[in-house]
Amino acid sequence: MKGSPPVSNKHINYPKIGVISLAHTLNDLYSNYLPQLLPFLVVMTPGFTATRAAILISAFTITSSFTQPFFGYFLDRKGKRWLLYVGTLWMGSMLSLTGIVHNYGLLVTLAALAGLGTAVFHPQAATMVNDLSGNNKAVVLSGFVAFGNVGFALGPLLLIPLFQMYGLRATIVTVIPGIMVALLLLFFAPRNHVSPGTRPELSQVIYSLKSASRELIAIIGVIAVRSLAYTGMLTMLPLYFKSKDLSNIAASHLLTIMLFSGAIGGVLGGFISDRYGRKRLIVGSLIISSPLFFAFFYTHGTLSTIFLGLAGATLLSSFAVTVVAAQEAIPNNKALAAGLTMGFAGGIGGLAVILIGRIADIWGISSAVFVLFLLPIFAGLIGLLFLKSRPTSHSQRIAAA
Repeated sequence: MKGSPPVSNKHINYPKIGVISLAHTLNDLYSNYLPQLLPFLVVMTPGFTATRAAILISAFTITSSFTQPFFGYFLDRKGKRWLLYVGTLWMGSMLSLTGIVHNYGLLVTLAALAGLGTAVFHPQAATMVNDLSGNNKAVVLSGFVAFGNVGFALGPLLLIPLFQMYGLRATIVTVIPGIMVALLLLFFAPRNHVSPGTRPELSQVIYSLKSASRELIAIIGVIAVRSLAYTGMLTMLPLYFKSKDLSNIAASHLLTIMLFSGAIGGVLGGFISDRYGRKRLIVGSLIISSPLFFAFFYTHGTLSTIFLGLAGATLLSSFAVTVVAAQEAIPNNKALAAGLTMGFAGGIGGLAVILIGRIADIWGISSAVFVLFLLPIFAGLIGLLFLKSRPTSHSQRIAAA
């Protein structure tokens, strides 16, 4: 059809996407490393208080989240492929030292340095997956994100038994997977194809951000509120389960169900958004997830568990879709878009969990959980009012035909 936008016919490069996704699994397992270490640090380190634990986690959160947009801008200009595997090895190396140091200041420094490894990895990896995914960007990126969610869920299952059996010095062996995955990326990650003419200058980046500022602010707002709900639930639900006299094993099983359901929901969400639109999926899934969480809250037994799984699936079904939406808003700055969404926006929501903790201290854990269950609806309303509807690759193919 005359005047129709060109439609890409690129095929999906599954082998290279598989390598990057496998690396994402390890990366997010490492991202859930320090919380599994904390109970052992408290027992084995004199004077290790809850405040010190919070500072340690915050050091990692700040460097891993808020530096991502800066790395994204740099990667859009330079396309440094080597940062992908060096970042993975760097993160694994820093974390592997945390169990053998005895100085708290050095421990916080290692946590902050480890965060830089994942801050480099995510924008570069998300951009590579975007470039390799042909006309199915959201569903493929959702698969990439699902691998990360699986790694995050595997953290407690793998690390706690290791530390329980061998003590804190066992952290040193956790560098081995980092070395192996870094070598895999070295040999099989895709080459960069950033020509001088496509490297955005700072003035061009600023212009792109200004032009898409309304849409980007809406996307960041949706992600920040969703991240607050998600991170808050990972923090507060174990305390809620404990208040209901649920065993630690049973509570961990429920959280694992929510996390794995979220990984599956993310893939389905990407597929749906590629066919029917980003905004429809983002808004619809978030608004639906709140009633499902409340259904879990007010039911019991197997039915309650089913509602929790469905709620986790709908809450995280928009995870990768919001990243793709930002990349479509500023298409010449894909790594920057990934850094803003996967890092900066998520970091805002993660740090805001402190407010939820304050609610729990004043009004009780059930009240805090109730507030968390309301947040997805609020995020959905932000998307409904401010997100821009864009044609998907599916609709473009129909128009071209």
